[in-house]
Amino acid sequence: MNTKFVEWVLRISVAGEFIGHGVFALQGKKEWIGWFARFGVADSVTATQLLFFVGVIDVILALLILVKPVRIVLLWMAFWGFWTALVRPLVGMPVWDFVERWANWGAPLALFLVVGWPRTLREWFR
Repeated sequence: MNTKFVEWVLRISVAGEFIGHGVFALQGKKEWIGWFARFGVADSVTATQLLFFVGVIDVILALLILVKPVRIVLLWMAFWGFWTALVRPLVGMPVWDFVERWANWGAPLALFLVVGWPRTLREWFR
């Protein structure tokens, strides 16, 4: 199989996942705003602003990955996808909600591996 084809499938998948979640965050998904209180942000206005900021970042990173799969961004996306999946059982949802979202961190991690581990500090940002 052509590695470039696999890379593009993963880039589109990662971008779609982060655009989707980013748009939900920009819309101020009420359930997500409620989760902030579990982590010490009880003020709904602050939680809404934080969620909006997260949404902007998610959409920007998704578009960046479509332009160029930057390694440090992919590693962040894998971490962020893992964390946002893990939040579900931490706020009382079934563990299966975490399992269902493994692709949210697995796809960025797979794309990171396809792009390749950086050999220099500079390659983390290419």
